[in-house]
Amino acid sequence: MISVPLWLTAEHDCSYLDHKLSRSAVVHPDFPLDTLLYARLIEQGFRRSGDQVYRPHCENCQACVPSRISVAAFQANRKQRRCLRRNQHTQVVIKTAEFSERHFDLYRRYQIARHEKTPQDHISREDYLHFLGSNWCNTWFVEFLIEGRLAAVAVVDALDHALSAVYTFFDPEFNDYSPGVFAVLWQIDEARRRDLEFVYLGFWIADCRKMRYKNQYQPLQGLIAGQWQDIHFHQTNEE
Repeated sequence: MISVPLWLTAEHDCSYLDHKLSRSAVVHPDFPLDTLLYARLIEQGFRRSGDQVYRPHCENCQACVPSRISVAAFQANRKQRRCLRRNQHTQVVIKTAEFSERHFDLYRRYQIARHEKTPQDHISREDYLHFLGSNWCNTWFVEFLIEGRLAAVAVVDALDHALSAVYTFFDPEFNDYSPGVFAVLWQIDEARRRDLEFVYLGFWIADCRKMRYKNQYQPLQGLIAGQWQDIHFHQTNEE
């Protein structure tokens, strides 16, 4: 068994819940990582941001629940089937995680449209790659093309037993195609095609609207009290 050194960050304002403080347990940056080891860590609730691998370690709060979809058990609901039909002609191209001016331009426009950034906010190429890329992980930048135009990019980590959805950004002009939903559905289908078990979606947070979208993908598993188990919702699969 490999011992992985962790260090705790200082407490800071939580990005997801108001009036809460957050801290993380982070794999020491000098510790050598690779895709196989990360696959074991993600099973224990870790995620990556760039090369940094972390999991929440907050006192008196367990709101962040690591989540994943069982590929074999997943069935698309009515809304998701409509999304698949709208995207039946969407072209998908898997590319390596290398810098692309087209991707970067789309990322900046997405940040302005969806995350309250302004054209004056400086988003550098280095920050972009530091957030999405990795020096040790097998990462894809997956393009979604509609009528030849770049509609979305999904950043996906390919692991030995799963795919991990890192981040998706898209052109707001293609909102009617629900590119964020389609990107997740594509990853589930691609994982199934490759005979993988899971698609990891990151943290599900019941009281955070922007993290609750994972409710749509059923059955959703969460790592609760150290065990992966189905998360039960007060909603139907047809929502």
